[in-house]
Amino acid sequence: MHDDAGRLLAEREERLVAELAELTRPPDEVGAISFGKRVGEGTSMAVDRLAAVSAQEHLLAMLDEVRRAQQRLADGSYGTCEVCGQAIPAGRLEARPWATRCVAHS
Repeated sequence: MHDDAGRLLAEREERLVAELAELTRPPDEVGAISFGKRVGEGTSMAVDRLAAVSAQEHLLAMLDEVRRAQQRLADGSYGTCEVCGQAIPAGRLEARPWATRCVAHS
């Protein structure tokens, strides 16, 4: 079980790092965003960038969860809730291998 978890966590980490790299890649267009009285290209670009920042924050948080789970796997505490110390059900770990808390404490 732990070997599978290690593999799944490594794969997830790799995907998250790739998504972050793509998300933070400099835009193709060079130039400043201008705002006028009408919704235009500049406004659309600003909204897209705001959405990208939110997505980046989500991906970074998930990457942190994956890395915490990898650390717990390395130190032998993987599969136990970091709050109550009870075993995390196998079904939860199967669905979310990076879970570090049981359902009651998530």
